[in-house]
Amino acid sequence: MAWYSANSGSKTHLVGTKQANAWGLYDMHGNVWEWCQDWYSDSYYGNSPSVNPTGATNGSYRVFCGGSYHAGAVNLRSAIRGDFSPSLRGGDLGFRVVRN
Repeated sequence: MAWYSANSGSKTHLVGTKQANAWGLYDMHGNVWEWCQDWYSDSYYGNSPSVNPTGATNGSYRVFCGGSYHAGAVNLRSAIRGDFSPSLRGGDLGFRVVRN
């Protein structure tokens, strides 16, 4: 279901070339880290609403999640979150385009 360090050949792959998850969504884990709308805060999630938290309203770093083609299998989870400066660019960092 995911492109990661053990099977990616250290490169990105076309979306939809692995099996979809139970909800019919492709590439939710691996391939590229996904930028999130949230600003990063060490304390936000400990005090946030338990349903659909929106993230901190400001900060110096943005949240990313999901793992990438460089990541090990242990990092291929939506709950894996980290922080990067919004100015960071890289081949294993992107965003998700959604359409109805």
